[in-house]
Amino acid sequence: MSSVSSQAVVMTVNAGSSSLRLDLIRGDEVLHERYVERQAPDPSAIERTIAAFLREAPTGDIALAGHRLVHGGDAVLAPTVADDDVIAAVRRFADLAPLHVPPALALVEAARRLLPDIPHVLCPDTAFHARMPEAARTYPLPAEWRRAYGLRRYGFHGVSYAWALGRACDLLGRPAAASRMVFTHLGGGASVCAVRDGVSVDTSMGFTPLEGVPMSTRSGSVDPGMLLWLLDDERLSLEELRDGLEHRSGLLGLSDGRSGDTRDLVAARDAASRLALEVFAHRVAREIAAASAGLDRVDALVFTGEIGWDQFEVRRDVCRRLGALGVLPPVREEVDTDMIVSAPGATVPVLVVKPREELQVAREALAAAESARTSA
Repeated sequence: MSSVSSQAVVMTVNAGSSSLRLDLIRGDEVLHERYVERQAPDPSAIERTIAAFLREAPTGDIALAGHRLVHGGDAVLAPTVADDDVIAAVRRFADLAPLHVPPALALVEAARRLLPDIPHVLCPDTAFHARMPEAARTYPLPAEWRRAYGLRRYGFHGVSYAWALGRACDLLGRPAAASRMVFTHLGGGASVCAVRDGVSVDTSMGFTPLEGVPMSTRSGSVDPGMLLWLLDDERLSLEELRDGLEHRSGLLGLSDGRSGDTRDLVAARDAASRLALEVFAHRVAREIAAASAGLDRVDALVFTGEIGWDQFEVRRDVCRRLGALGVLPPVREEVDTDMIVSAPGATVPVLVVKPREELQVAREALAAAESARTSA
C-alpha cells in the first residue's frame, strides 16, 4: 500500500437508518456531496447510487474511502481497513444495530466493487468511547452473561463527538487534555456524552443505539420489567416489541403518531406534540445531569446533531432544566456557524457545533490507512 497524502481525495460514506450521505473531501474541503433521504434496500440500487455519485464527481482519482460504521461490536473498536474477514466479523454484530449496520455493510461491499483498488476504512462510532472507565461501561448483570455475550456499554455517535470536541476546544481556547465538557448529539438518533481530558467517560447509549434518551422513532431507555411484562402472557410477540421500540416509539409515539421530527412538533402546537417535546427535553436534560457526575466540573455544554444545530427551541427547553448545573438558556437563537450561544461570562458556556461527520470520517480514514501502510 502506497503512502496516502493528507491532501488526498477521500470518499466518505455515511449510512443512516433511512438516509445516505456521500462526500468527496480534500483536507477540510467538501468537493462534491450527495444526500439521499430514503436509501433503497436493494443492493443493486445502492450500487447505482454510488456509481451515479462517482460519475458526477468533479475531481480526479479517489485515494481511499471512509465508511462510518455505527456498531462494529468487538470486531472493530478503532478505524480499520476493511477486508473480507473484517466485514464478516462485523456482520455477526448486525443485529445489535439493525437499522444501521446492514445498510452500512451493503454500501461497503458496493463501494469495494466499484473502487476495488483503494483502501476502504471502517470508522466505528464506538471508537470514541473505547477508553470509558470500567465502572461506566459495565452493566450490573450476571458475570457469566457478560463474559459469554460480550455485554457492555459501547456508546455511539462517536464520530460526531470527536469532531464536536475539536471545534469546542477551538471556540473555548482550551486544550482537549484540560477539558471537562458534556456533549449532546440530537438528531434522528440522540445521545449524551461526558468528556474528561479528551476522553469519553460516560455516555447514554449502551450495548445498542436503543438505550438512552427518546429519539425520533426509538424509545430510548424504558423499564425492563415493563418489557418483560409485555412479552409475558402473549401480550406482544418479540417481533412486535422490537418493531414498536425501534420504529413506533420516541417522538413519534409520544405525539400519537403525528411525527418523529421536532420541527413538525414545534409547528403543530397540539397537546400531544407539546408533550412529546417536553418529554424529550426532560430526558435529555436528565441525561446531561447524570453524565456530569463523571466530571469534577463542567467547562461547557455542547449541542450538535441536526436538532442540536438548528432547533433553538429544543436547546432552550433543555437548558431551562439545567439551572442546578449553572446552565442558563442560550441568548442566541439562530446560528450560522459554530459558536458560543450563551451570555458572555456564563458560568457554563453553551456551544453549538454543526455536525460534520464527513470531515471526521475523512480524517480517521486517512490516519488508519497510513497506519496500516507503515505497519505492513
